[in-house]
Amino acid sequence: MRITRTGGGRGRRAAVLTTSVLTASALLLTGCSSDDSDSDASDSDGKITLKVADYGQFGYKEAGLFEKYQQLHPNIEVKEETTANEQDYYPKLLQQLNSGSGLGDVVGVEIARIKEVVDTQAGKFTDLKGAIDTSQWVEWKAKQATTKDGQVIGAGTDIGPISLCYRRDLFEKAGLPTDREEVAKAVSGGWEDYLKLGEQYQAKAPKGTYFMDSASAMFNGVVSSAESQYYDADGKAIYKDSPPVQKGWNLAAQAADKKLTQGLPQFQDPWKAALRKGSVATVVCPAWMALQIQNYSGNDFAGKWDISRAPGATAANWGGSFLTVPKSGKHVKEATELVKWLTAPEQQAAVFKAVGVFPSNKGAYDLPEVKDGKLAYFNNAPVGQIYAEEAKTIPVAVLGPKDGVIKDTISREINNMEQRGTKPDKAWDAATEAIDKAIG
Repeated sequence: MRITRTGGGRGRRAAVLTTSVLTASALLLTGCSSDDSDSDASDSDGKITLKVADYGQFGYKEAGLFEKYQQLHPNIEVKEETTANEQDYYPKLLQQLNSGSGLGDVVGVEIARIKEVVDTQAGKFTDLKGAIDTSQWVEWKAKQATTKDGQVIGAGTDIGPISLCYRRDLFEKAGLPTDREEVAKAVSGGWEDYLKLGEQYQAKAPKGTYFMDSASAMFNGVVSSAESQYYDADGKAIYKDSPPVQKGWNLAAQAADKKLTQGLPQFQDPWKAALRKGSVATVVCPAWMALQIQNYSGNDFAGKWDISRAPGATAANWGGSFLTVPKSGKHVKEATELVKWLTAPEQQAAVFKAVGVFPSNKGAYDLPEVKDGKLAYFNNAPVGQIYAEEAKTIPVAVLGPKDGVIKDTISREINNMEQRGTKPDKAWDAATEAIDKAIG
């Protein structure tokens, strides 16, 4: 399995989901390629071979979808080539696009990269508009992969509607509400309410615990709920003057100053250790984050975690991917049909059941695998309903080609405020200087 940390921030762990309960046992992947064949897939025995190139864990193998597709299409063999880390995968993809060789018949693209691909590489991908019904997806998902002239170069896979994961037992010890509806009410006024709740927690916090794992995660939550984030609609980088960026930065600075955060960059070893130890009371939780917490917290904290709506009235998205079909493939028609099938409601629901990543296809929300999906580890939180409600109200965000670079650089400087005590003004100057050098 992979843990990926990019601008999109999506990380995944596999899990077993029933129509009523997501069990505590997880299926862990190795992070190695699932196929050792040559990068240029060839046909054999009269069959058409389709190579699916992706990163981390899209969940298709775990849900048995490739095997099922081959049963439905005996003349087709599907081979998946998986790169563990998206940060290794994307540069290789760009090299393949530029050279015109080595590409898969179907290629995954992360949300933090889709804008750059749409703006600079669209001509190398098949227009899927005639093959897929874009109205099936949440509105903002389809727009992210649509060019200015209306071509749709990517079909949406998963999304990351944000919720709030919290430790019920630690909240109780600190005198805070533990019911998920009461917690949602306590932070309903927005991220400012989240910090107020944090101050209440720290006043009576069990020794050695912190209200949040990382202020940069909260920063991502603040910015992700806005339509205009790091770029404007004309493609100009506006992060220095962006109101949500400024708001997120100021709140992060307050969290660091008030010692509400343990200051742990997510997915790194100290963060994993903190979850195992049980020192973190809340984590900003995109849909894919719950299984990260489950796997690293372990059996000792089963049932002690819960999931509530995210702070504020405006929903937010963090993470997600797309499937694309390069024009240079040997079997564009067959690859397009595979993409259409993989992103249909039934298949996206099957992936949610298998690995817990949330569908972007609205048709999946009414299927029992999603509608009745619960997480046993998180006190049977009805995640299918929670995430579906969030997904339907997420604003159409303006994406930029270097969103990931900007977000990661700011997150690094937020961590310096948390861990090193760097003053906010100095940290902001360092962030903007680094970003300007990176994006030109």
